[in-house]
Amino acid sequence: METTSTISTEELLPRLEPPDAVLLLDVREPDEFAEWRIPGAVNIPLGELTDRVGDIPHDREVVTVCAAGVRAARAVERLADAGIHAVVLAGGMGAWAAAYDSASIELGGATVVQVRRRGKGCLSYVIGAGDAAAVIDPSADISRYLSIADEHGWTITHIFDTHLHADHVSGARALAEATGVDLVLNSGDPFQFAYAPLADGIGIPLSDDVTLTISAIHTPGHTMGSTSYLLGEAAIFSGDTLFLESVGRPDLYEKAEEFAHALYHTLHERVLQLPDSALVLPSHYGDGVEIHADKVLGAPLGSLRERLWMLSVGEDEFVSWAASAVPARPPNYAAIVKANQGNSTLAPEELRALEVGPNRCAISA
Repeated sequence: METTSTISTEELLPRLEPPDAVLLLDVREPDEFAEWRIPGAVNIPLGELTDRVGDIPHDREVVTVCAAGVRAARAVERLADAGIHAVVLAGGMGAWAAAYDSASIELGGATVVQVRRRGKGCLSYVIGAGDAAAVIDPSADISRYLSIADEHGWTITHIFDTHLHADHVSGARALAEATGVDLVLNSGDPFQFAYAPLADGIGIPLSDDVTLTISAIHTPGHTMGSTSYLLGEAAIFSGDTLFLESVGRPDLYEKAEEFAHALYHTLHERVLQLPDSALVLPSHYGDGVEIHADKVLGAPLGSLRERLWMLSVGEDEFVSWAASAVPARPPNYAAIVKANQGNSTLAPEELRALEVGPNRCAISA
């Protein structure tokens, strides 16, 4: 019996863009697909595939996708009967949740490496200058940050989380333990483990040879301890305060209206006071944001000021919208928050299982 061919997420990622874009055929049920999917995928449930095989082009490589790979393998067999070659995404959506790539850019005298967890829409950063580097919002796979630092000849000297995350397990504590570096956090969020407290406006010099300071500004709204980091005036690492398609949701701590007011003032009194040229580098992105293999995902603040309507309305209208237009909450968010606070007794593999699913950190624009 012929073994079904597979493709790994690492092999798939560079083939998601034209001119070699593959056809992602998701054979899960429509409700599963609606809940969480790979951007650009087409949904034909396995039970409908035989009747709809004519909908599948013969001139593109086909990759079948399901939750873990079983249904996708059956789909490959049915497509083969129709003369269509296809391969299975190994590990299915579970593997997609752990798919990473990265891109880099030179900004303000530093090299910024953006680490993209493609299956979760999570963005994290390694900012290096001279021999030192800071890491912002690391995911649980800390080996990626250690490898990036090693490749560039950097020593990680600073580790930060922008806020208490609710959609994914933070790797900040594990990275701090692995490097012996203090984890710096804003005490406005209810972390329950030892950390170095962050002072608003603190400067973090990375190099004596390069005029480079990462400054922290308290930007409450998504959470009360939310903090953004400035790379001079060249960039803002905006956490979940400002995204490329919307702003951070204010409702996860049952104080939606109060947090929405805080978010409005954060945006207008702090973030929007930056120059239009400042590159906004958020901690998440949604399905509607295009991502390219060799290009950092970000946008000048001026373009967001023009494009995002919610940045130009008055406080009452903003609060009314922000407190009511939120999507469903991230899957398992309460358990993830508990883990990121330092209160979880779950094993690492159990924590990884909690993360499977969309991030849902932005308000639907």
